[in-house]
Amino acid sequence: MTDSEAKSARYDEGMATRRSVLGGDYVDKAQAKKTAFDEPFQDLITEAAWGHVWSRPHWTKRERSMVTIALLAALGHYDEVAMHVRATANTGATPDDIREAMLHVAIYAGVPAANHAIKIVKQTLAEMEEAST
Repeated sequence: MTDSEAKSARYDEGMATRRSVLGGDYVDKAQAKKTAFDEPFQDLITEAAWGHVWSRPHWTKRERSMVTIALLAALGHYDEVAMHVRATANTGATPDDIREAMLHVAIYAGVPAANHAIKIVKQTLAEMEEAST
């Protein structure tokens, strides 16, 4: 789907949720980097991840944030761990919440996965703290 084609209502809902979680600046930068090659992928994640999953009413953004961070850590997707830790400024998940999620990762996905993710989380939280001062 190109920018000139109409997007679905689910896409629009997903984009609104994506912006509320990741922040408008982050999404604007991602959209600016989009090419004809990855535009279908960007549309897919906006509609599916952000529209179909993150926009559901059953969990709060805080709850989704904690689960997402734990899953990304368990799977070793550390760039995305950092991105979602930064998003906690918008979701309400606290460092205490993230710590609890990392303990779950250690038990259910393995200590090495949690250990590396904790390193990323600590670094990201420190960067966030530094940026806020």
